[in-house]
Amino acid sequence: MRERIPVVVQRNVRGRRVAARGLWVGAELVVTLGVVLLLLVVHQLWWTNRQARAGAEHQVQALEREWGQESGGAGDAGAAGEGHSGGGADKPGATGDAGDAGDAGDAGGSGGSGGSGGSGGRSAGGGAVRSAPRWDQAYAVIRIPRLGLVAPVAQGVSKSGVLDKGYVGHYPGTAQPGRAGNFALAGHRNTHGEPFRYINRLRRGDRVDVETRDAVYTYTVDRTLARTSPRDGGVIAAVPRSNVKPYPGYTEAGSYVTLTTCTPEFTSRYRLVVWGKLVDVRSR
Repeated sequence: MRERIPVVVQRNVRGRRVAARGLWVGAELVVTLGVVLLLLVVHQLWWTNRQARAGAEHQVQALEREWGQESGGAGDAGAAGEGHSGGGADKPGATGDAGDAGDAGDAGGSGGSGGSGGSGGRSAGGGAVRSAPRWDQAYAVIRIPRLGLVAPVAQGVSKSGVLDKGYVGHYPGTAQPGRAGNFALAGHRNTHGEPFRYINRLRRGDRVDVETRDAVYTYTVDRTLARTSPRDGGVIAAVPRSNVKPYPGYTEAGSYVTLTTCTPEFTSRYRLVVWGKLVDVRSR
């Protein structure tokens, strides 16, 4: 009868421990990465909005205080003087000609407004007009009642200096509020205050008010271009007309406002464009 020799199988305890430790470390890395990504999302979608909106609201209040003080001073000077506007203030409703030009940013290319972008020159009443706003300077307030939007308008469309602050940016080289030509604006649709997030909800006849130190300019929404190329500079031209077939837009000169933003949401692949026409000017 053969004798059986017992076979002892030794388990690789050390190997199992190493594998378990590796799995644990991997799980910790995945959880850590997930937390970091979550924090980044919270920062982009919540914190940047909160911070930008607070800053934009403060800027609107600062502009309104400044205009209120200047209005009081101008009224006193007008009663006491003869044709002088205290502190070099303009006559109500006056805007002027282009003082600068530059990269048109989100819509790609300059609008070519025929020299109506700034605020130099003479007013309709013959008074001197203020010089063009400085780069990144907030100088107007846009109000869109349907959207509950109130935001400052600043010169230029740079991200760091204007758009990421929650401001609406004015394309250099395009007309100023109330002037003949195209008062073209850009704003974020997502993050950093996202002032233009819901401009796709605007309908024909909706009001867009632009307030400056001298006047309130009222435009009404007329047309919407749901999607176009970021390089379609025609949408911010003096007579706005898309360069992309079937060439939507206008063929006659006028006083227009153009709102541009990215589309679809959370991307920058295309541009959404809303156009309006000037219908009223009210002196402050």
